[in-house]
Amino acid sequence: MDKKRLLPLYLFLFAALLDVYFTASGLISYRYFSKPLIITCLLIFFYSQSIVISGSILRKSIVAALVFSLIGDILLLFPSLFLYGLGAFLMAHVSYIAAFKIGQKKAFSIENINFFNLFLYNLPIYIGAAIVYFLISPGLGELRIPVIIYLIVIVTMATTARERFKKTNSASFWQTFIGALLFMLSDALLALNLFFRPFEEAGVLVMGTYAIAQLLIVMGMREHFMYMLREIGT
Repeated sequence: MDKKRLLPLYLFLFAALLDVYFTASGLISYRYFSKPLIITCLLIFFYSQSIVISGSILRKSIVAALVFSLIGDILLLFPSLFLYGLGAFLMAHVSYIAAFKIGQKKAFSIENINFFNLFLYNLPIYIGAAIVYFLISPGLGELRIPVIIYLIVIVTMATTARERFKKTNSASFWQTFIGALLFMLSDALLALNLFFRPFEEAGVLVMGTYAIAQLLIVMGMREHFMYMLREIGT
């Protein structure tokens, strides 16, 4: 890979580390610059790396997910705009669901699907989401319905990522799936800190898992279309 094309990725890593540092140090005002820079750099990296699939729904879906994530990051910097930030990230997850569905072989085939096994495979994800909801439920108040909707969407995002098992190459599956799980973990930590019990390390853990999650998803989906292009080439 051309080193010049890697510059946005290096900047992404720098911005993520800088934002974690500002979060840990309580320098919140500096985060108005560092936090939006994280996804901006990742978006530039993906956009430049995905020119080979220009015009595809896969590319548009991932770009949309990153744009909505960027909007959500900015909105969540302002506590009064939390609900709007939640909406932006909901749309990001919907975009990722579309990307994960498209980014697999025989995406819409329902032949030979064992729904009982499918439920068992997804059960750990369901249980994790149920535990988080049980803990935060008493503190949700008027946000109960929006949070339930968001929870359903993010669980769907994670299970759609898991659905790609053996429907793409191993590198793409594992990077994307681990990224989706880390995204769930990041949101769970944020929810627990806001609605269950605040803890000092929340900000660092939320941003750390979030940045790694977004990077893994982007790299995993990039690996998928590169893999598919190699398949077509052979």
